Amino acid sequence: VQLQASGGGSVQAGESLRLSCKYSGNILKIVFMNWHRQAPGKQRELVARSVIDGTTNYLDSVKGRFTISRDNAKNTAYLQMNSLRPEDTAVYYCNFAGWDSNSNEFDRWGQGTLVTVSS
Repeated sequence: VQLQASGGGSVQAGESLRLSCKYSGNILKIVFMNWHRQAPGKQRELVARSVIDGTTNYLDSVKGRFTISRDNAKNTAYLQMNSLRPEDTAVYYCNFAGWDSNSNEFDRWGQGTLVTVSS
């Protein structure tokens, strides 16, 4: 299972970005689909989570601004980020956990994509 994150960039406060995470491999089931971020000098934090039962959870500071979604036909997960703030500046990582076609558990991370928001 491999993940390829993209979509980061430099924007002004208030603008939007959409991050993508294309996944490949013999995946049977994705149980958790997560987006994390790590800002300079800070610990990595979970930004958004989508669970197989349809539940979504968000970091309080991004609620109402960020949306996690998935397009099965394109094998791609997304993080739509609106009304970006300078404090959203970080490297963003996608992370999936689930089961592959051999019934083995997997927990994979994408390579990270940098989001920079200037005021």
